[in-house]
Amino acid sequence: MDITSLQNPKVKYVVKLREDKRQRRQDGLMLVEGYDELTLALSTGLKPQTLLTAPELASVSMDIPSAETITVTRAVFEKISYRDNPDGWLGIFPIPKTALEDLKLSASPLVLVAESVEKPGNLGAILRTADAAHVDALLVCDPRVDVWNPNVVRASRGTVFTVPTVEVDSPNALAFLRSGKMRVLAATPSAEVLYTDVNLKEPVAIAVGTEDEGLTDFWMRNADVKVKIPMLGKVNSLNVSIATALITYECVRQRSKEAS
Repeated sequence: MDITSLQNPKVKYVVKLREDKRQRRQDGLMLVEGYDELTLALSTGLKPQTLLTAPELASVSMDIPSAETITVTRAVFEKISYRDNPDGWLGIFPIPKTALEDLKLSASPLVLVAESVEKPGNLGAILRTADAAHVDALLVCDPRVDVWNPNVVRASRGTVFTVPTVEVDSPNALAFLRSGKMRVLAATPSAEVLYTDVNLKEPVAIAVGTEDEGLTDFWMRNADVKVKIPMLGKVNSLNVSIATALITYECVRQRSKEAS
């Protein structure tokens, strides 16, 4: 066993990476926990700097010759883990660097724009939708939560590695969308048009904001069309990840119908 002490400097560093955004940014490193998430990250070509494993917890094996592999006790792993039921695998990875110019769009792109999303669970769920619907890219504008926060990785089930994701400010995001001749669709409860009544077969970017405040004036002013989801109860808005999924899959439905 390589590490048995909870006070080991390596253990303290991993905890620091887990909890401190500034440390992640400074070192350009992130944590990926879980066999499935690690496998997904590896499938996209990412290579871990270090793998930590607890043999008492790990029911499957993983061999990555290029990575330093450190075995730890169950107690140590439970200290560095950010999951409720850890499976004994955690990797330290370089943070992927993707810029707008790196994005490769399809002939009729579908892009998601998430502005100022503040909860890791919501951003992770949006990433899962983006992966499932095979969107071209996710632009995370003016984020309040770090895309590479371990809780985003966990909530996304690793799809943060399969969806081309760029952190960018809103003006540059809009300029990119305009250069690609994409219509900007803003989701807002104040709209008069239902999301099912607009043409989503053409190149489009679906913009969503925070649950409390919605999209900022910047996106509302620059939107080509504003749409709403029918709300028949007492509340006037849905969870942002659910709203994103509904509109995204309406786009998938319309495009599938056209293809058939």
